[in-house]
Order: sequence, then structure tokens, then C-alpha cells
Amino acid sequence: MKEREEHRTLDLDGQARERLILWIRRRMEEFGITPEALEAALIADAAVPKYRDAFGHEWDGTGDRPDWLTRAINAGQDIEHFRV
Repeated sequence: MKEREEHRTLDLDGQARERLILWIRRRMEEFGITPEALEAALIADAAVPKYRDAFGHEWDGTGDRPDWLTRAINAGQDIEHFRV
């Protein structure tokens, strides 16, 4: 009996998931959002800055260190001063 209840719950979860996917696809079409644009937005959101200065320059810690941070470090500033 417990197995049947679990199976029914999984079926309902699956149905809810399918309805949600359909709803999302319709909203994407309604607003002209492509899968590529959605992917780019998710990637951009994932790139949270790890370092920031008083002028609003930011760096997420990937790739080459930006000039503004290199100049500050060369001037004697500790990189931890800029950690967000």
C-alpha cells in the first residue's frame, strides 16, 4: 500500500513538472525569450563578482586579473581589501 502511495505521488510530481515546463515554454514564447538568451542570462547571474573597488569595477576571479586590481596590488593594497 505504501508503495502505491509513493508511486502516485511520483506520478503527480511528474505531471506538475510537465505542466510547469509547458507554462515556462509559453511564457518564453510570449516574451520572445530564446533558450540561448535564457542560458546566457543564467551564466551571467552565476558570475558573481568576488572583488569590487570603490569605483564599481568588479571581477569574478576568473580569467586574467583586471588592470584596476593589478594597479591597486602593485601600489601595495592587499587583494583581500577588495573581496566582496
